[in-house]
Amino acid sequence: MQSNVQKQKRVRTKIGNLLFHRMGIVAVLIIAQIILYGMGLLVLRDSAYYNLVEWLFLTLSVLAAMWIVGSQSNPGYKIGWLIIVLGLMPFGSLAYLLLGGNHLSKFNQRRLSVMERKIRKNLGAECGRSASLGELLGPDAACMAHYLEQSTHCPVYGNTRTKYYPLGDNCYDDILDALRGAQRYIFIEYFIIEEGKLWNSVLDILKEKAEQGLEVRVIYDDIGSMTTLPSDYPARLEKLGVHCRVFNRFVPVVSLRQNNRDHRKYMIVDGRVAFTGGINMADEYINVKPRFGHWKDSAIRLEGDAVWSMTVSFLAMWDFTHSEVEHFTPFRPGPAQGGASGYVQPYHDCPWDNEPVGQSVYLNLIYRAKRYVYITTPYLVIDYSLTMALTNAAKSGVDVRIITPHIPDKKTVFEMTRSHYEELLEAGVKIFEYEPGFIHSKNFVVDDRFATVGTVNLDYRSMFLHFENGVLLYETPSVADIREDFLDTQTKSLMVTLEDCRSISLPHRLLRDLLRLFAPML
Repeated sequence: MQSNVQKQKRVRTKIGNLLFHRMGIVAVLIIAQIILYGMGLLVLRDSAYYNLVEWLFLTLSVLAAMWIVGSQSNPGYKIGWLIIVLGLMPFGSLAYLLLGGNHLSKFNQRRLSVMERKIRKNLGAECGRSASLGELLGPDAACMAHYLEQSTHCPVYGNTRTKYYPLGDNCYDDILDALRGAQRYIFIEYFIIEEGKLWNSVLDILKEKAEQGLEVRVIYDDIGSMTTLPSDYPARLEKLGVHCRVFNRFVPVVSLRQNNRDHRKYMIVDGRVAFTGGINMADEYINVKPRFGHWKDSAIRLEGDAVWSMTVSFLAMWDFTHSEVEHFTPFRPGPAQGGASGYVQPYHDCPWDNEPVGQSVYLNLIYRAKRYVYITTPYLVIDYSLTMALTNAAKSGVDVRIITPHIPDKKTVFEMTRSHYEELLEAGVKIFEYEPGFIHSKNFVVDDRFATVGTVNLDYRSMFLHFENGVLLYETPSVADIREDFLDTQTKSLMVTLEDCRSISLPHRLLRDLLRLFAPML
């Protein structure tokens, strides 16, 4: 009897904590808004103006459908919203106006323009090396490098050493050592920050460096860290001497403004050393806090000239968050020591410029594969263009292999991921699921020549709605390390067969088809 009472107390405590947590308050406010919208429609239905309002929304629905068709959005995204707008007529347009699209206010258009000018000013003069890269590594390398130079003003660099980490656990000590060695500044930008062994160890060093007079800056995404950090966390960091900004503060209003999140991961020291990849600043990423079995992630360390490109990307985002004007030149380090082999091209992706950089990098790698392309991804929610690229490569004799999780973090997305298996397998793509747990690394490796490590998931949000970043590698020693990591991970994974896919019951198959229909909006 006493144990039941204790269980009830714990449940009440959890419910109370949730309701009074920022996340609970926000959820209540959003639900209240949805109820108000519904009540408003019910009131209108019984009013003398209902016919007029109905025709108004009918007209808006037709205009919204025309806007969607004529927009530059991904086709899958268009289809999903057309079904909602036309299927819920006359009021489907209200859902699109509140939640759909990727429209920019005039204010954000100006901020984006300033952000692009700063990147172009500080990196544009270094672009143009792709032509010489073609002479050294061939036309495939030159074309990929040229695309990033033209679309993002991200140069390709030599003189940069790289180190690949097959697990987040592996880079923990190196991150702390790099931070301890900082002499001028530390810049940190992550989607998720959560107090625990990893972040607390980092924060201890940040406090120490701030006390020594170093410039220490932190950016985190508000939704990404909503459940892990209190709302006053920036003020707490400022008291420690650590400057902090929150990207796209979440306002409890049903609005498309919340579509765009900062999913990037940067740890930059003095413009000389940088880390990026899949890991966030939370303990599950280094397997200290178990979640979804064993957490398989990856990261990469850059040391040398290419780190300047990542530094400019961070500074542009820092200024963007508060519309500031800052000169980046004082943060530029001197030339790095030579001796590194291969070439490195850090890149970033902005969802507001109608240029799907992350997706294009992946497509370029697939199209240029002659022997193999190996992919690890937590989500396989791909559109027509990526599906065709992967299936055409496999049909052409390229060894295409993909590893996804066996234990999911999001069951709905996991069903969408598995819904793509059959078509890929029929074309000859080999698919594996990481049996020990959840694989979060976002890696491509091609022909022992090219690879990318970064933050871009194979889903619509990463490729079209989020700020992302990655590193494209051209014949660096890390390319072989990424390949070996893939092959080692494959030995710990279950191979998916066509029989597995075709044995799914009809209701289950229909559910997956329905989820795929709305995948661009989830």
